[in-house]
Amino acid sequence: MPNHVHVLILPIINHNDTIFSPARILFTWKRFTTKAINKTLNRKGALWQKENYDRMVRDEKELYNTINYIIQNPVKAGLVSQWEDWAGTYVRPDFFS
Repeated sequence: MPNHVHVLILPIINHNDTIFSPARILFTWKRFTTKAINKTLNRKGALWQKENYDRMVRDEKELYNTINYIIQNPVKAGLVSQWEDWAGTYVRPDFFS
C-alpha cells in the first residue's frame, strides 16, 4: 500500500527457546527496511511512523481471514482489480493448495 504495510509473520524461536517479541521483530524489520530504502533512494533519516498495530492469530480460520484481509486491501482501496496484480503482495505458494 502506498501509505501503510501489512505483514503477517511467524515469530522465530530464539536460541534459548523463547520467542522474539512482536515489538522486537517490528523494530528489527523497520530498521533493516529503513536502511535499504534510504540507500535505494539515496536519502537519510526516519522512514516509519512510531505507531503500529499487532495482534496474534489464534487459529486457522483467523489466519485465513487475516491473509484474505491483507491481500484484498489494495483491491478495496481501488489500486488494482485483483490482489495478484499488486506488486507488493506475496503469499506463500502453498497457501491456497
